[in-house]
Amino acid sequence: MRFHTLELLPELLELLLSGLVAMALSVAGVYLEHFAFVTAQGGDTTLGLWAIIPGIVCLGFAYAITTDKIVPTLAEMRA
Repeated sequence: MRFHTLELLPELLELLLSGLVAMALSVAGVYLEHFAFVTAQGGDTTLGLWAIIPGIVCLGFAYAITTDKIVPTLAEMRA
């Protein structure tokens, strides 16, 4: 049983790291989108519209990491 756990350790660490990165990117993306919305509402539309782009990029990368790394790894570990 101990050998089986040691075999899974690299996959579990990769899953944990991928999950943390995806979560950090999601939080950053939501913060940037909120900042863009508040800034545009405050009257500075140029900065507000510019801030939308990094927010979308962060959310896109978080989605890509989740669908490309986390979901397949979890499916493989369950099987």
